[in-house]
Amino acid sequence: MQKELWLESIYSDGSCYFVSNPTPKTGEKIKIALQMMKNDSVKAVFLLAKFNGCERTLKMDLKSEENSVFRFETEVQVFEKEFRYIFIIASKTEIYYYNQAGLTSYVPSEAHIFRILVNYVQPEWVKNAVFYQIFPERFCNGNPENDVKDGEYIFDGFPCKKVKDWDSVPEPYSKAHCLDFYGGDLEGIRQKIPYLKKLGVTALYLNPIFYAATVHKYDCLDYFSVDPHFGGDKALSDLTDELHKNGIRIILDVSINHTGIANKWFNRDGTFFPISEGAFNNPSSTEREFYFFGKDNSYKSWFDVQTLPTLNYTSEKLRGVIYKNPDSLVKKWLKPPFSTDGWRFDVADTMARNNEIQLHHEIWPEIRKSIKEEKSDAFILAEDWSDCTEFLNGDEWDSQMNYYASSRAIREFYGQHDIFVSREKLLQGVDYKLTAKDLSKRISLFYARLPFVMTQIQFNLLDSHDVPRFHNDNKISKDMIKGALIMLFTLPGSASIYYGDEAEISGTVDSMEGARYPMPWSKNIEETFSYKLYSSLSHLKTEYDSFKNGGFKILWDEGFVFAFARFTPSELFISVCSNSEKIEKIELPLAIFGESFALDKKIDYDFLNESVSCSVKDGKLFLSVPAQKSFLIKI
Repeated sequence: MQKELWLESIYSDGSCYFVSNPTPKTGEKIKIALQMMKNDSVKAVFLLAKFNGCERTLKMDLKSEENSVFRFETEVQVFEKEFRYIFIIASKTEIYYYNQAGLTSYVPSEAHIFRILVNYVQPEWVKNAVFYQIFPERFCNGNPENDVKDGEYIFDGFPCKKVKDWDSVPEPYSKAHCLDFYGGDLEGIRQKIPYLKKLGVTALYLNPIFYAATVHKYDCLDYFSVDPHFGGDKALSDLTDELHKNGIRIILDVSINHTGIANKWFNRDGTFFPISEGAFNNPSSTEREFYFFGKDNSYKSWFDVQTLPTLNYTSEKLRGVIYKNPDSLVKKWLKPPFSTDGWRFDVADTMARNNEIQLHHEIWPEIRKSIKEEKSDAFILAEDWSDCTEFLNGDEWDSQMNYYASSRAIREFYGQHDIFVSREKLLQGVDYKLTAKDLSKRISLFYARLPFVMTQIQFNLLDSHDVPRFHNDNKISKDMIKGALIMLFTLPGSASIYYGDEAEISGTVDSMEGARYPMPWSKNIEETFSYKLYSSLSHLKTEYDSFKNGGFKILWDEGFVFAFARFTPSELFISVCSNSEKIEKIELPLAIFGESFALDKKIDYDFLNESVSCSVKDGKLFLSVPAQKSFLIKI
């Protein structure tokens, strides 16, 4: 359907600009709005909503005509878990339907229906948060006295090692077995708070800090103790206290899908606890029911990795220890003196799923209830690499680590093979490139399946401890990095910086160890291209309401140029990201946002002080985009 300009302007979402209270309580009356360009051909606008399962149309009133924009409103009262609706727009000759996926001339399916979550408590602080993900062991050594000593213990047959040169290159797993310790700790993070604040960070996400044998600590020994080599419990309470004084939140990472073999509950080899204790060597152990044991003492493990035995959530006792009891794992670290601000759950998509046992949609609502009872605005972030909208309906996770619609999508747009494609030999040789149209559909349809309050708090990322750093791929230019970061910071949701990306940290791209190099503090970090870019975008993210509550609208997705708007009634930002190998001339409609944004003008520099050739004329932005250049333009 070739749309007229006024049709392009039709817009609504679940933000405070279009819903009087985006998170209403049962029985509350709320106002819902829709906007479009002023147009006399519009005869009527209706809200088509579901009340007790039955469709009903409500006529919307024209409430204002400001800035050449019509605004229609109606009032509803909400009772059910979700209030679901679309819009009907009648012109003199056509009837149109508008849902979260856009405009149709036919009654759309409910796959992309607008949904308002009733009684949902949104962790609002996440909406425009700038997270900084830290792999603690490799960030900063603030207290050498708690360092691991050479040969202090042997784990799974291999001795641990203290690396003496902080700036040395980590050894591959085949040699170091994740037992090469550099000495990073929580005191080191505390000492670097001024650096983080200057960078524009508003929240930390720490990889696991609980007592564990390896540098990554996903093989937990004791969920109820901070690793002594990180400084112990006191170091965490000191850190959170100092972070909060500086306006920075903190979430912790944990795997409750599995423990390590050395965990005191399992204790296979007696490395850290008496061999007589634990489920593996003592069939009468009270923790035996926490795991899946066979008659021959074999056990189930995550992805058949024998050092990571899987937890068994058919055990009510285990549920109590992990999340139900007042002193449970998830509650303890949210309470004073630690007062952390949420959880990142490792391999959350596999939790409580073990072939014939599929308890995930039973367990996650219970975990959520326990967390929110302790701290209502605690953030529940889950690791899932796919489109996991089944968990994002307000009663399980708050957000996923948005690999699907940020990291994986952005990387593909800039020419990298998708991480799961690249693992398969038969797929590796396929020469393909993600078009702007493909990128646009992937992102927009993902958002269209979510309640808007969930879209606002998606955890967008480019790099993490599990993927090679984007900038260390020799095919990635600085122009590509800029485009990727503009997308990362201006898409709806929070933005995450992986420690060291702003420092252009080194690292190989052929193993996970390459993403875990020590932070290069000897380097003049603040003078790097990346630091300046990250810092500018971080402060932008937190300063402008467009990136917290603003709308999102795709304006161009032709060839290899992708452009979208973030906007409020008084702000308009345009992100333009190109991976085209030639100059592209594009035209973007500005009049659809209001006449004040469409006034004729010439623009010489973008918001990041990059020279740009563009002008506004006749209600459009005319832009010449050089090959692989990207811009952030404030109108």
